[in-house]
Amino acid sequence: MALPYKRILLKLSGEALAGNGKFGLDYDVVLRICKSIKECVDLGVEIGIVVGGGNFWRGRTSGQMDKTRADHMGMLATVMNSLALADALEAYGVTVRVQTAITMQQIAEPYIRNKAVRHLEKGRVVIFGCGTGNPFFTTDTAASLRAAEIDADIFFKATMTGGIYDKDPNVYPDAVKYDEISYTQILADNLKVMDATAASLCRDNAIPILVFSIDDPDNIIRAVKGETIGTIVKEV
Repeated sequence: MALPYKRILLKLSGEALAGNGKFGLDYDVVLRICKSIKECVDLGVEIGIVVGGGNFWRGRTSGQMDKTRADHMGMLATVMNSLALADALEAYGVTVRVQTAITMQQIAEPYIRNKAVRHLEKGRVVIFGCGTGNPFFTTDTAASLRAAEIDADIFFKATMTGGIYDKDPNVYPDAVKYDEISYTQILADNLKVMDATAASLCRDNAIPILVFSIDDPDNIIRAVKGETIGTIVKEV
């Protein structure tokens, strides 16, 4: 079948890897997510992944700690998650490379854009760790940046909710889900699906965003096939 996307950037939240434990890694959950990613690879889709680190550490909740140091700790948390994803994907026979924005050559490649693209062209999954490598930027912004750098056709943001709502559905039962929304409305209405820098970067580079729930990892496959799920973000 003809697929709508050749190359995708998949953003996974760290919390998604923790399962019901809400902290650390639930390897069975990681395996389920990676099984769906493998099926997408088998379909011929080139996949780059950015993963958060919130299941281990969140810099913004570090209290009185120096903000830069707290963010560096968060970057290290993303590396642990990146290595876990790589391990699970390799268990399914998928060839993987982990690249980090902060050099740690004993365990991962340094992030080099041309090398990452070459890996993708060869059918390897590339996992990008350490966010952008800079404090004060979220992993959503890192995902938007990597999506632009690798010329991804779309940015998949797999979240703990089913899409974008006009208000927090966990707080307001009458929250309304959008099927389609513009970057401009996200910014104007200050919707919290991602930070403003990430949304602006996608808007400026005309990268559509699909926000969907990772509760069912097979949603990744549905998204790759172009099925109608979640919320699509594009300029309308």
